[in-house]
Amino acid sequence: MAKESIKLIANNKKARFDYFIEDTFEAGIVLHGTEVKSLRMGKCSIKESFIRVENGELYIYNMHISPYEKGNIFNKDPLRVRKLLLHKYEINKIAGQMAAKGYTIVPLQVYLKGSLIKLEIGLARGKKLYDKRQDIAKKDQRREAEKDFKVKNLY
Repeated sequence: MAKESIKLIANNKKARFDYFIEDTFEAGIVLHGTEVKSLRMGKCSIKESFIRVENGELYIYNMHISPYEKGNIFNKDPLRVRKLLLHKYEINKIAGQMAAKGYTIVPLQVYLKGSLIKLEIGLARGKKLYDKRQDIAKKDQRREAEKDFKVKNLY
């Protein structure tokens, strides 16, 4: 079986900085034709987007897909609410975790998997300010170590 190629379209770096990602799921997105063409060109942003569970279904809000330039009357609203496609047991698991432990759902990345457009979502718990400071300190230490290693290898 051939490995399917994955091409990243949009990434939400801020999500991993603001949240502890406990679990991830792969969801499909209900899209229209010109939205798919625009996504294949990489015109997507999920920075301000969020996900809600409504009536046993998942919906993503504020996911911006730029209108397709060559489209005309078929272009949809760039910020319209889009339905996410997951198995029922996955939706029930996510809804249960959100109700019991106070988790939230955040979009992590949009990518092409073969010919399909997928959205990786994460079941997340918010970080406090001191957690963010620890992450920044670790990143700085790693950067300093890489810099020292690079300097040593030059001589």
